[in-house]
Amino acid sequence: MHNIAIIGDGGWGTALALHLAAKHFQVTVWGPEADYLASVRHNRENNLFLPGIPLPDTIRWTPDCKEAVRGAGLVVLAVPSRFCRAVFQKFAGLLEKECLILSVSKGLDPLTQNRISEVAAEFFGEMPLAVLSGPSHAEEVARGIPTAVVLAAKNHNLAVRIQKTVMTPKFRVYTSDDVVGVELGGALKNIIAVAVGISDGIGFGDNTKAALITRGLAEITRMGLALGGRFETFSGLSGMGDLFVTCISHWSRNRSVGERLGKGEKIESITASMKQVAEGVTTSEIVHKKAKQMNVKTPITDEVYAVIYQGKSPQAAVHALLSREARPEMD
Repeated sequence: MHNIAIIGDGGWGTALALHLAAKHFQVTVWGPEADYLASVRHNRENNLFLPGIPLPDTIRWTPDCKEAVRGAGLVVLAVPSRFCRAVFQKFAGLLEKECLILSVSKGLDPLTQNRISEVAAEFFGEMPLAVLSGPSHAEEVARGIPTAVVLAAKNHNLAVRIQKTVMTPKFRVYTSDDVVGVELGGALKNIIAVAVGISDGIGFGDNTKAALITRGLAEITRMGLALGGRFETFSGLSGMGDLFVTCISHWSRNRSVGERLGKGEKIESITASMKQVAEGVTTSEIVHKKAKQMNVKTPITDEVYAVIYQGKSPQAAVHALLSREARPEMD
């Protein structure tokens, strides 16, 4: 796997490119805009998606799909969930037969409500695929700040092979065979982070934040189990770990969106002002609908959905959560 292709020139894709280039792999990054990639190449900085981080000239940048994956032994899928289907279609039939695939996206497909690895399977068939998730803000990974994540694959040997490829002393990678749980942990936590941001925007304190994170984890676990994940996964890095960092970090786009909502700003103006995607906005709609279909209780998700898509005031959403009937904690 000397040659690695990264599909997606956003912050996470760029951080992983920098990380892997430091391990002396030949890394090629694909992005959709030729002019922008030319500026990244020239300035050696991805100023839209990962500003302030110098990039080595050993990383290649290309808008050409065939060129991006030519000779790649590992292809990393680092595309926001709402664009995955269209982008994957561009690469269908182009990957090498022996290529391995690693999905690092943290969302769900808006069209089918499926996980991103399931979408990838539509276009890449039975090619060996793993997923990676956990508390890993791109801005910190790019700076070499110690990070731990989890990599899941149904085949243990595949997981170990990719683990050895991407792991360093500052980027610790654990393995799992719970692909469903690891992917769902990375996707569902974004909704709870929006809720925590709303709480911060209203002006509530740490007690409220702790309650939302804790009850949010219970909600993530409940929904995750209904969709086929394992209980212990949601107490691990892709569950509790990623939830915690996304809810408290100043890097968190999802928490930031929620904070602006809590202060009274409308979702349309928030998303229009953002350069990067806050996955929790789209995921809240998908999970709200999916939970209703499956009769799974997701009260925090339901209120986040109502604020974003139905114009419900954040204060009314809080009142709705607090006025729910009394129940045992484990219910």
